[in-house]
Amino acid sequence: MENITIPKKMMGAILPGNSTVELREFDVPTPGYGQVLVATKATTICGSDIRCIYHEHTGKGAEGYIPGMIAGHEPCGVIVAEGEGLRRFKKGDRVIVYHISGCGVCYDCRRGYYISCKSKYRAAYGWQRNGGMAPYILCDEKDLIALPDELTYKDGAQVACGFGTVYEAIDKIGVSGADAVLVTGLGPVGLAALMLARAMGANKLIGVETNPYRIKLCEELGLADYVFPADKDVIDKILSVTGGHGAERAIDCSAADAGRVTAIRGTREWGKIAFVGEGGTCTFTPSPDIIHGQKTIYGSWVTSLWKMEELVELLVRWNIHPEKLITHEFPLERAADAYKLMAEGNCGKVAVTF
Repeated sequence: MENITIPKKMMGAILPGNSTVELREFDVPTPGYGQVLVATKATTICGSDIRCIYHEHTGKGAEGYIPGMIAGHEPCGVIVAEGEGLRRFKKGDRVIVYHISGCGVCYDCRRGYYISCKSKYRAAYGWQRNGGMAPYILCDEKDLIALPDELTYKDGAQVACGFGTVYEAIDKIGVSGADAVLVTGLGPVGLAALMLARAMGANKLIGVETNPYRIKLCEELGLADYVFPADKDVIDKILSVTGGHGAERAIDCSAADAGRVTAIRGTREWGKIAFVGEGGTCTFTPSPDIIHGQKTIYGSWVTSLWKMEELVELLVRWNIHPEKLITHEFPLERAADAYKLMAEGNCGKVAVTF
């Protein structure tokens, strides 16, 4: 990699919590032992940023935002400076940032699930430590995933959270050529679920959504065989295209009570359902909805380091590009427009690029 001049100052986007974005000046950090400085190339906006930070600071624990932190937990870029003690990565490497920095030594971290780390040392990029809505981001080497040359930086930003999250859920419930797959909620995560389920061999893909823009987007991208509005007849429609049985697998990405119930009732006997969407409630009747149908519901929260490494290898093998779901792209100077659009929902994935 050619030598570049790293500035001493940079602008970064913070989220005050009043549905606005503020740009502030920050020092460009210097990597310490086991750390690298990554030049950010793309950072995408997650629904959890909108739900827990953008409108107001409602997140707690893992989703608790420290005011003044640079936002953005879906970054991807290239290493431009090295600290001492690196064991794998080096200057010039293209990397995805796994957005939780765990303690590294607890039970969950040793399994690769930094997301589940309960240590006081746990800190999430864009939440409790500075994230990717800035030209540079200070990262611990242990939090990095190699980005293959065949994938773009925008692909990598998508993997950093959304695609990694969905891949973990699909792996838990299992998807094959024997399965019809139902996805409720066709925001960026739901669209990712359809794309990955297709790549993994699903023979029939069904999407359910309330937002007309996202219904149309799903249809235009050709990600599902059937896309149904979430109306009172949606279960009948799902049954009508699955021989009256329902789907073998379902993934809820809506975080809505009605969406989750649709996922449960739209799944056939012995089917498996993954809940991915964060927040909200779910009201169902256990005996007819779950027990009598021998159905299983899985909770799935983000992903593990090794599953994310596995995913990027498979994306290359399958020749699919997550950036296909990015419908809007903004420079950092227009980060306020990017967050506003994502909050309104008339979009696919929204990216800030550098």
